[in-house]
Amino acid sequence: MNAALLLVGVCIFLTGCPDKKPKYPACKGDKDCKEAEHCVDKKCVQCRDKGDCAEGETCEANACVKKPGWCEADADCPDHKVCQNNQCVACKSDDECEGGRCSDGACLRPGECVKDEDCEDDEDCVGGRCQRLGLGDSPPPDIGCALGTIYFGFDTATITSDGRSALESNVDCMNKTDRTVYVIGHTDPRGTDEYNIALSDGRARAVADYMANLGIDPARFRIIPKGEADAVGTDDSTYIQDRRVDFEWK
Repeated sequence: MNAALLLVGVCIFLTGCPDKKPKYPACKGDKDCKEAEHCVDKKCVQCRDKGDCAEGETCEANACVKKPGWCEADADCPDHKVCQNNQCVACKSDDECEGGRCSDGACLRPGECVKDEDCEDDEDCVGGRCQRLGLGDSPPPDIGCALGTIYFGFDTATITSDGRSALESNVDCMNKTDRTVYVIGHTDPRGTDEYNIALSDGRARAVADYMANLGIDPARFRIIPKGEADAVGTDDSTYIQDRRVDFEWK
């Protein structure tokens, strides 16, 4: 007699042979499923009802999904809303926006926007951030010079000796034309958005002040603090490229 048939016959006679475990995700009970899963209609699923899900989740089609509008912090909310009593709601005052301001129900940090009116007169709202458009215009013709970038050390707006030399060259260049320039401050990606905006503003103003002391009319400068918006560095060796002030002709 075939050995497999003999084994089946013995199991039938003894009625004690264990059932073969179904192939996942099929199941006969919860024990056939992964941890925290449940056997429903012979299939392993994430939940049977909302009681199987975490706080802020509900059970839909046997899967735990986030409740619409539920939150634990402001960062969980879309469209610049704030989290109050685990619900994302529109803000009503600046007091509800930590380090920012309330504009038409949206909490905006420095440099953030939802419409052009949230920005300065010479800025537009692009991708949720205030940006001055038109940067990168060609330099004035026939002046034969360019404005050099100024680099900074970590967490400082102090101009280095190399930076001072470069600024003196920039002053010579600006003296050949009467055009206005954008002075654009940047930081590396470390630090909060608010801190980096302030630091980039300090760097741009330090540069503008230095050039003004060398004779350039301060009215020719337009300060743009961009913080970490354009940062590309990934470690200490590349962050130096982010800690800078650029110039663009207006």
